Parts: sequence; C-alpha cells; structure tokens
Amino acid sequence: MPPTHRDHLLDALAEGIKMLTNSERWQAHLDVQGRFHHYSFNNTLLIDAQNPDATRVAGFATWKSMGRSVVKGERAIWILAPMVGRRTEIAEGEERRPIYGFRPVAVFDVTQTEGDELPLVCSNLEGEDPAALFEALRGQADRMGYSVQLVELPGTTNGGCNFTERRIRIESRNQPAQRVKTLAHELAHALLHEEPVDRSLAELEAESVAYVVCQTFGLDSGEYSFGYVAGWAGGGPEAVDRITSSGRAIQRAAAAILDGLEAAVDADAAAA
Repeated sequence: MPPTHRDHLLDALAEGIKMLTNSERWQAHLDVQGRFHHYSFNNTLLIDAQNPDATRVAGFATWKSMGRSVVKGERAIWILAPMVGRRTEIAEGEERRPIYGFRPVAVFDVTQTEGDELPLVCSNLEGEDPAALFEALRGQADRMGYSVQLVELPGTTNGGCNFTERRIRIESRNQPAQRVKTLAHELAHALLHEEPVDRSLAELEAESVAYVVCQTFGLDSGEYSFGYVAGWAGGGPEAVDRITSSGRAIQRAAAAILDGLEAAVDADAAAA
C-alpha cells in the first residue's frame, strides 16, 4: 500500500471525527459526560482500591438523573467529599469557602446500575475477520517478541499491552472484527509507547494506527475509531491538530505493521 494512500486514510479519519463532533450524538455524549465528577487523586486511589475495574462512577442521585438506578444489593464504593463552610470575604471582591472536614460518600460504577442506555460515540465493531487478519497480526506480534492471548477481561476493557512481560491480551468475547481492531491498536502501543508518554496522545496514536491498518484490509473501523480518538483528544479541531502533529509516528507504526504482514506473505509464498 503506497504511503500516499495511507496519508489519505488519516485524512479520512480526521474527516470522520469532524462529522462526529458536529453531530447531535456527540453533544448528547458531552451532556452525559458533564455529569460525571472529576475525582481527586486520593479519591481515585480509593475507587481503584475498592473496584479496580470501575470506569464511570457517580452517586445514586446522578445515576437517577440519567435514567439509571443502582442494582439492588450492589456494594457502594466509598469516597471522601469535603465539608464546606459558609462563604467568607477575605478581601474586597474575594470570597472563600473554608473546608472543615471530609465525609464519606457512596458512589457506584456504571456496571452496578441498570436502566436507560448512555449515549455512545464509540461502539464495538461487529462482524467477521476479513482475510484471517487476526492470525496475521498475531504472527506480526510474535515477530516483535510479543505473545497474544485471547482472554476474558474485566469491565469494558477490550485489550492491553504489557511491555515488561511482552504480552498482549485481547477480549475473547468480542466479535472477530473488534478483536482484529484491538490487536492492531495494541501492536501500535508495542511499537510506539514502551517509553511512557501522555496517555491521551498514546491512545490517539494507537487508534489512528489501528484505523489505517484496518482500512487497508477493507475493515471499516470508523464506528469505533472516530469516537475513541475524539474522546481522548478532546473533540474535532483538537483531534485533527493532534493527528497532524503525530502523523509521522502514526505512519511509521502503520508501515511497520503492514510491511511486516506483506513480508510474511512473500516469505510464505517463496517457501511454498
């Protein structure tokens, strides 16, 4: 696949993100996201200690406002909320609300609730695996020194890349098309992100690589990739700017995967 064609695929990714982030679907997503609190570092540690698989956490009343209710018998996750005193004026035009303590507050993860579906901008892919691409990508991982395991992962996790153990895990319950996309994504992490980088940048780059790889083989991952990249990059203009800034890294990783697949096919043909 010529590099110029891969450039066009990144243009298509950017255009898809622009269309999504100008849609009512995206606005509904933002409206819901705005109801989730940004928890302090200490509360994040508390949440992780009690439910390491938690992804979206909110209080009972917040879930109710979104048409969802906590399932009977679910165990609360306890965090600490500040107790704030009355406003006091500390200077002309300046006020302060002193914190005089903390109180425990119960919150629940989305997996502990039921009711109305939350608006999604990132839907898992459905369908089959074109051209046995998963096994081809598994072979590429092996050549890179990574093992690939199909396992059941907690929560909504689709995959993960462990650099220390040189291991990639893929959610086995997903449909074949999603498993292909996830493996391409994790291979991109293996190529680009062994050294720590900003999480949002790493996810944007890995998903952009996955989009290029999948589109090259006729697997349209837009239903997942557009929302995933926009969610990590912060929306239309921001996502497009960051894709442009990371273009070389994305293309380099995509080329490494695609060229590796092509070389493996040529080697098999020569051996036949």
